[in-house]
Amino acid sequence: MGLQAQTLVTAKWLANMVNRSLVGPRLRILDTSWYLPMMKRDGKKEFAQSHIPGASFFDIDECTDRSSQFDHTLPSEQYFADYVGNLGISNDSHVVVYDASDFGAFSCTRVWWMFRLFGHPQVSVLDGGFRKWTKEGHPVTGAYTQPEAARFSATMERSWVKSFEDITENISTERYQVVDVRPYERFRGREPEPREGVQPGHIPGSKCMPFLQFLDDDGMMLSTEKLKKFFAKSQVDLNKPMCGTCGSGVTACHMVLAAHLCGAPGASVYDGSWYEWFTKAPPEHIVSDAKSKL
Repeated sequence: MGLQAQTLVTAKWLANMVNRSLVGPRLRILDTSWYLPMMKRDGKKEFAQSHIPGASFFDIDECTDRSSQFDHTLPSEQYFADYVGNLGISNDSHVVVYDASDFGAFSCTRVWWMFRLFGHPQVSVLDGGFRKWTKEGHPVTGAYTQPEAARFSATMERSWVKSFEDITENISTERYQVVDVRPYERFRGREPEPREGVQPGHIPGSKCMPFLQFLDDDGMMLSTEKLKKFFAKSQVDLNKPMCGTCGSGVTACHMVLAAHLCGAPGASVYDGSWYEWFTKAPPEHIVSDAKSKL
């Protein structure tokens, strides 16, 4: 596929590909399911029991920089290239990502973003995820055959990743809008974070767009028109640079996907997100309603 891949593909479209036995070197499907410990679910175990036929499992916790103290920090270009190459993905493959979360999309947007970040625009998100796939009655399987390894070369678009230092500098320069997709109450500092030892709150000057509000009740991405309204209501300007943040850099990618669908590609992600920010930032850079009660 020389053309840019569709950003979203339907379960019906993918089922047609599966039924026609077109899953292979040219079309690779990845189950990217990942859950917070509090969700008490194991993506890898569930994959072994039930997944879309022909899919492989992409482990966000494995395809990471192991030397980092923070969860699933981005790996090096070479590590990513080797990891996806071992899943049978080459630079000619069209990749479709999904997850099996109850939301319809949770971790898959992170992997969609990673492929684009490492220079592979041929990647699509299965709209509605495994939830929609099973709801429509498409086949599932527990069988897995390891694909033949392929060669993949990766080149990272470094401007799409922001560091702790970048975000600190941005508090005064305001070069880009920082968009936090955690639930509003965590953003405000009123509800606990799911990670031990991390208090809720937000980065000074950041805006809140809870990631679940990018999806409808069926777990499908909102229409472009509704997404644009959500950005406008949240006072985030699609014509200006944006950087997504969340707990640890996973759901922040929902905002990047939504902006991309609205014709604003290239929003960046603060990879360390709130988990790193809370660990490193001085107290005056942690904005929280809870502080006023002290």
